Amino acid sequence: MKAAMAGVTVSPVNMGERKDLGIRPGDTVRVHQKIQDKGKTRIQIFEGLVLARKHGDEPGATFTVRKVASGVGVEKIFPLYSPLIDKLEIVKRAKVRRSKLYYIREKVNREIKRQMRRMSLVSMMTESGAEAAVREAEEAKKVAEEATKVAEAEALKQAEEAAKVAEAVVVETPVVEEVSETASEEVPATEETTEEKKD
Repeated sequence: MKAAMAGVTVSPVNMGERKDLGIRPGDTVRVHQKIQDKGKTRIQIFEGLVLARKHGDEPGATFTVRKVASGVGVEKIFPLYSPLIDKLEIVKRAKVRRSKLYYIREKVNREIKRQMRRMSLVSMMTESGAEAAVREAEEAKKVAEEATKVAEAEALKQAEEAAKVAEAVVVETPVVEEVSETASEEVPATEETTEEKKD
């Protein structure tokens, strides 16, 4: 069968190059995948751990890649000779003693459960947009009340300082008046003395 398939082209990609890459379970690979969006083609990178390699190097060969995205495990099965795969990179190689690494799914779950046991729950509640708006309005009202209290306290302090300054001025003014009274009394006396001298 292999001898019959030797000259047949199954995929437009370079099959010899992909075969020689030698993807094995335990490898961390970066798969550059072509994705079509509304007539445009873009390349999306999927990087993860190879859990399994199936069907050897024959035309239907596949490999399973697993990654954790936002705390959720995501697995994709890629055909080895797919023309939708633009490029394959092996980032890391690890020595494993199994051909299928499906146990990693449960291992990750166990680790997450272990971490959850160690965690302390602080708050389990969510709030809607209306509740958030009401809370923000209440906080704004509290801030405004505090600002008015601070302004009133400052106004009282300024009034007290003004009253103290006024009292100090009032205490000093009688002294000034006495001086001016004595000066006015002396002035007429001098006038009388000058009149007497003229007579």
